[in-house]
Amino acid sequence: MKRKIYNKLKTWKERSNGKSAALIDGARRIGKSYIAKEFAQNEYKSFILIDFSYPNPDVIKCFEEDYYDLNTFFQKLEYIFNTHLYKRESLIIFDEVQAYPKARQLIKHLVADGRYDYLETGSLISLHQNVKDILIPSEEQHFKMYPMDFEEFLLALNHDLAIPFLKECFENKKPLGSAVHMKMLREFRKYLLVGGMPQAVLEYSQSENFENVDMIKKQILSLYNEDIGKYSGKYKQKVSLILKNIPNELAKKEKKFKLSNLSENARYRDYTDAFAWLEESMIVNLCLNSTEPTIGFRLSANLTSQKCYMGDTGLLITHAFKDNEYLDNTLYKSILLDKLNINEGMLMENIVAQMLKANGHELFFYSRYDKVNKENNMEIDFLISKNGKVSPIEVKSSSYNKHSSLDKFCKKFSKNIGEKYILYTKDVMIKDGITHLPIYMCMFL
Repeated sequence: MKRKIYNKLKTWKERSNGKSAALIDGARRIGKSYIAKEFAQNEYKSFILIDFSYPNPDVIKCFEEDYYDLNTFFQKLEYIFNTHLYKRESLIIFDEVQAYPKARQLIKHLVADGRYDYLETGSLISLHQNVKDILIPSEEQHFKMYPMDFEEFLLALNHDLAIPFLKECFENKKPLGSAVHMKMLREFRKYLLVGGMPQAVLEYSQSENFENVDMIKKQILSLYNEDIGKYSGKYKQKVSLILKNIPNELAKKEKKFKLSNLSENARYRDYTDAFAWLEESMIVNLCLNSTEPTIGFRLSANLTSQKCYMGDTGLLITHAFKDNEYLDNTLYKSILLDKLNINEGMLMENIVAQMLKANGHELFFYSRYDKVNKENNMEIDFLISKNGKVSPIEVKSSSYNKHSSLDKFCKKFSKNIGEKYILYTKDVMIKDGITHLPIYMCMFL
């Protein structure tokens, strides 16, 4: 399966020329090990993959006893893996490096030695217990890896011929035409159901069986819950409670996460570390309220007002009905039969958050509530920065008939507004100075 991060790794190899190690960071089951091995096989004369989640004891012994003598260290690795290493033509992969932090610390000296290239993969890579007592190497170039976006999903399902046409229509702001648009919308509904976890996408590409896909997603959610129990320490109960309540919070009209729904006396300061754990593990995507977006989204972010999206929308659908059988999952039925209603906003906002995050955007929204004058109330789903300007994004249903919040927002911050977007389920259209895009085109923003 083709992943966009592959080209980023190729660029790193060419530009770095051995002066840095690459580190792929992402949630569990995101495809890090797969892409690392694929990259090594295609781009190097030879490679060694060291899996620290299940390491060979002889390998650990090398790291413990021979790290100071790199000639001996490399000779032993060649012998253990029965692989010849070629100067500047071989790659050594430290897979799941968070399980053995000492290997990560050694990167500084390995890069300085300069003989080979190094690629690390890791989950929960920045958690305190995974960096405790080690010196984090400055020689790492980090790459965040996310679930497959819609473009990668189309490639996996052999719809690669459609992508250049979609890009052309996006760039030139021209309609696709009803036939192509409806076909893409059908494929996008499949993407909503399957999600972007590679194992789930692979299963669907082979069997087209949503029940099999749902079983895989339940396994991944179980793995996440095991990680919470194993790694979240004293925050375990709060992390579990937040994760459990995400579907309930997103199903509401106002999707800001209300701590009062967890506990009557809950305070943000008591849950800060739990939210941070979920975000660092990349299980969720946090979206903050930027109260004065003209001075910088993060500079004016209200940390006590946030939305909490699942990192993968396919997992969100399974998570919302995780205790039910596949056939009892009403979201599957609604999406397949094109009868989404009450939960449409939950899924559409989550998938937009997922795609914006995959494109490198930090997530922000704008919300203002005026008790005295309700006319001043407004909420913009997402804000992105484009060419030094603020681009507001509204996610709408196909039947929407007004965009009052968007109008008020653009009037209030008129000097700083760039291109305005509405994402919905109809074809490309320019109306009222607003670019209307079919929601699947969010992958190009």
